[in-house]
Amino acid sequence: MKSLEQFIIPFSGLKVGIHRFDFKVDNAFFEAFEYSEIKSGSVDIVADMEKEERMLVFDYSLTGTVDLPCDRCGEMFAIPVKGNERLIVKLGDAYRDEGEEVITIPETDKQFDVSRFLYEVLHLLLPARRIHPEVGGLSTCNPEIIKKLEELSSHHEPDPRWEVLKNLKNKS
Repeated sequence: MKSLEQFIIPFSGLKVGIHRFDFKVDNAFFEAFEYSEIKSGSVDIVADMEKEERMLVFDYSLTGTVDLPCDRCGEMFAIPVKGNERLIVKLGDAYRDEGEEVITIPETDKQFDVSRFLYEVLHLLLPARRIHPEVGGLSTCNPEIIKKLEELSSHHEPDPRWEVLKNLKNKS
């Protein structure tokens, strides 16, 4: 993974209290992660970090769009992403993942890289089904692909093995 220096927060010199960080996630961010499902997009992130003596509490607000292929037609389209997340970073003796939003880092660390967390959050904000939106009840998918899919589905003959299974079901 390439270095994403702008996502490293040097917290050791900061005073106790709330500090705001603004991040812009773009294509270079997604390219830095080798197996990223998202290849391009633009997301604005505001991170409010509350620094305490032995803990950092991050509250993130994410808003933007990412480009993904449509599950139906395969063409790229923009998917809006929006969310709020929290991450609690405790200072302890070693690295430990303590759950969905709590991790522990060594108290000798002087900075914290938020890029991995932001990457995961952005992927979790994606919908399970990714298809072009409908406008006026009509799909905005590529009409040629939709036409071809309809042609192929109308010529589909049932698999004869299903008839045998249906007969077994009817005997019960």
